[in-house]
Amino acid sequence: MSLKLNIKSSVLALCASLVVLAAPSAVVAGDLPTGTKDDPLRVMMIPADTGGADVTEDYKPVFDAIADKYGIHFDLKAGSSYAAVVKGLCEEQTDLAWYGAVTYGQAKDLCDAELLAVDVKKGESVYYSGIYTARDSGLESLVDLKGKSLAVGSVSSTSSFNFPMAMVINAEVDPVKDLSKVVIAGSHTNSIAALKEGRVDAAAASFNSWEKAVNKGIIDPSKFKVLAKSEPIPNPPMAMNRKLSPELKTKLREAFNNIHKHVSPEKIRGYGGKKVDRYDAGYPEEKMLAVLKKLSKVTDDLKRDLVEKAGER
Repeated sequence: MSLKLNIKSSVLALCASLVVLAAPSAVVAGDLPTGTKDDPLRVMMIPADTGGADVTEDYKPVFDAIADKYGIHFDLKAGSSYAAVVKGLCEEQTDLAWYGAVTYGQAKDLCDAELLAVDVKKGESVYYSGIYTARDSGLESLVDLKGKSLAVGSVSSTSSFNFPMAMVINAEVDPVKDLSKVVIAGSHTNSIAALKEGRVDAAAASFNSWEKAVNKGIIDPSKFKVLAKSEPIPNPPMAMNRKLSPELKTKLREAFNNIHKHVSPEKIRGYGGKKVDRYDAGYPEEKMLAVLKKLSKVTDDLKRDLVEKAGER
């Protein structure tokens, strides 16, 4: 049975409002870029919290190296929102995009986006989501969230919303009825900040973002703890327009599989600009979609209800 994420009611949590991404009807695209210097492939990065201030600068060394070694040229841009990056690929305003797993699923449903590569760090192609709380909160498990408040990131985010909500539901906590308050903070960083500032009892974010906050001294680990950790989630994928020529797609896969041999290790970056070891352009798409099926309880109706709950005064 095919995976359906119902992208048409995807929510932009940054504004805590509903954004409908209607599939472009009768869009007649011209010829797609060929990847030459005068006709570069257009790349859009989803906003994230793990890299530098300008995520395109984080990626530039890798893409420049691919241009030098493989003759494929790129024009890099940062997307303004998760939805904008989905829409950009599906309306053929961009040719490659780096997504979270959920937004990849949305692009897959909307325009049959094709998996290109995932990043690899310490031999792993997976990462983790988590829910965090203060050590003196009295919370010991997700069941204890009943009657408590929770901050989350963007409703389109895999690890700051979708996986945490699936974890809460699997703990038999109804996030709409049982949580006293939901704060849709718009990003991992803002979700963690809400916890630190005492505005919520718990917060959801990726382990990458949590560890970054700890390492930077933003979060004191003596005062805060991990309440729950997710199962492994496939690292955020880079996707490409399926309509690119077969020759170019093959060349792109070869380039991403091998570019780590031609770039200084500290310059290899993954989703959000975080440092990684290499890229895997052979990661099975079936594994990605299998994980997304586990999020089926986090429906669009649930998202709408949570947005309404977050707007309550």
